[in-house]
Amino acid sequence: MESTVVESVNLGASAAIYDMSMWALFVRADIVVKIVVLMLFAASIWCWAIIFEKVMRLRHLNTRTLQFEDSFWSGSSLDDLYDRVGGRPQTPMATMFAAAMREWRRSVARGTGNKKSVSANLQPRIERVMQVTLGREMERLEKNMTFLASVGATAPFIGLFGTVWGIMNSFQAIAAAKSTNLAVVAPGIAEALFATALGLVAAVPAVIAYNKLSNDLERYAGRLEAFAGEFSAVLSRRLEETE
Repeated sequence: MESTVVESVNLGASAAIYDMSMWALFVRADIVVKIVVLMLFAASIWCWAIIFEKVMRLRHLNTRTLQFEDSFWSGSSLDDLYDRVGGRPQTPMATMFAAAMREWRRSVARGTGNKKSVSANLQPRIERVMQVTLGREMERLEKNMTFLASVGATAPFIGLFGTVWGIMNSFQAIAAAKSTNLAVVAPGIAEALFATALGLVAAVPAVIAYNKLSNDLERYAGRLEAFAGEFSAVLSRRLEETE
């Protein structure tokens, strides 16, 4: 009876000492492993913040861009549309339109003399303005995408570094205890593998989100390029009519 009670007490003490919860693994880990875990945890939180912001922003932009396209192709005057959206464009497409119309109005206001010469110079200048605006707007949309790619590529290796370091410490503890008992080996191995697990938790969503968002941004960039070509054709016809 006494032996059973002693064994129960020992098992309870072991369970208390070798708590395998994530918090307990973190608390018992080496300082280097703790730094790795904190880095990966912070990277994971920041990745999710970027993912949420990009998804919501693209959804909002697609809705607003569709509304602008409906207004643009509704047959209303381009000047009236510019007066409505030119001051505060809310989408990259509206920004491109406003930049092109602004250049149009400035050139027309300054244009004197040979109209053919003015038209010949104006068309490529407007196209260049739209391309510069497109590049600037896409650069803003792609902000922080490099961070997602970096986390997706490096987080598993950072976690692996924490694991290797933790296993080295585990081997040192085994050597000091001069025992390969599972109760001696398991806690250190669990602490080490915790870093790898967290590295994968940070990397997998980052890679998936990066691929998905990159495809969405590429489609949106194609949409803007198509609009630039169509609007350039509209302005070209308008130039021909004014000659």
